[in-house]
This record gives sequence, C-alpha cells and structure tokens, in this order.
Amino acid sequence: MIETLLPPTVVAVHAFADLPGEAPYPGEQDLVAKAVETRRREFVTARRCAREALDKLGHPPGPIRSGPRREPVWPAGVVGSITHCAGYRAAAVARVTDLAGLGIDAEPHDALPEGVRETVTVAGEPDLLRRLGRGHPTVHWDRLLFSAKESVYKAWYPLTGRWLGFEDAELSIDPAAGSFTARVLVDGTRADGGRPLTELRGRWLVARGLILTAVSVPR
Repeated sequence: MIETLLPPTVVAVHAFADLPGEAPYPGEQDLVAKAVETRRREFVTARRCAREALDKLGHPPGPIRSGPRREPVWPAGVVGSITHCAGYRAAAVARVTDLAGLGIDAEPHDALPEGVRETVTVAGEPDLLRRLGRGHPTVHWDRLLFSAKESVYKAWYPLTGRWLGFEDAELSIDPAAGSFTARVLVDGTRADGGRPLTELRGRWLVARGLILTAVSVPR
C-alpha cells in the first residue's frame, strides 16, 4: 500500500503480520536484546522488509544498524525509511541518484490519545483540523497530521542531522488530492550543501484501518 504514495523510483516492501518465531538477523540482535516481545517482532519484520527492498536495488543482505537517533543506517548510495505499527510493517528505499530524502509512517486509523493533539500542533493547525473534520468526518485528521509530521522528520533528519520537533513544521492538508505540505519553521540548512529545506511535500492514504503517509525529497 505504501508504494502508491511514492515515486516509481522507490522500492517498497510491506507485511501485515510477523513470521512466528523469526529471529533477529545476525548483527542486529543487540538492537532488540532488551525489547519487549511486541517491539522485537515489529523490528524483525520491518528489517526483513528493508532487506527485501534493498535486494531489489541490487544490494546484498546484511545487518541494518541504527544511528544516534535510532534511524536505520543504509548502505552507501541509498536513502530509505522504515515504519511499523499494529498490523503493518513497511520499508522503502531508493538510490541517492533518484531521491535526496525519503520518509514513511504508518499509524492506526484512530483518534490521538487525549492531550496529544495539543502537543503536536502549531498555531493554525487546530483550525485546519476542525475544518477537515467538518468536511470529512470519517477521517481521524489529528492522527493523520501526527503521521505526516513523523514522515517529514524521517526525511528531514538524514539531510540535516538535526532534530525537528512537531512544533517546528506547520502542515496544510489537501483532502481531495491526498497530499500535504509541511512548511518548516526553523533553519533548513542541509548538511550536504543542497537547497535548504523550507517546505516538504508528501502524500497520504487511509485504508485497511491504517493511516499511511510518505514524503520524498527530489534531487
């Protein structure tokens, strides 16, 4: 499903369930040695999806380690993103010659827990959510906004090496086009010297009880 939100140059693999008893891949065991069983299964399946996607790009299988903020460390020449939530795991990868950045996120299609909306929105977004809710009441727009900002961060961090909080981006959402735009409210200078990130664009989908979002940054 996530592949429908991404450019054709991206390879995406997903899974709706875990393989019973599947062990962590060699070289990744320590990353989930202290994790609870649910978290361990999510990690193992999502990393398997990532290896399958990398294989389709011609990369041999190997451990996918984590960086300083638990982000996956991809082989040279690859950008990618991983996500998992209850009932869904996915990974997406692309060559750096095709995309500069990539972020994906999956969430259950439910309202955010009480009190969370206030922590993830900036001025203007509560009104946006109310308008969207009146026009399209079957969508949990607060959770979609949360997911979109997660995808934005996943695309942002590898390019800048800096944290991007929920309060550091303002979202607009187009319900008809299934798209969103994040206006970055902080310095968007990139570590690679590329054009500063002032705006990131993405797409969204609600299906099978899930909210899926994806951001791709062109070269």
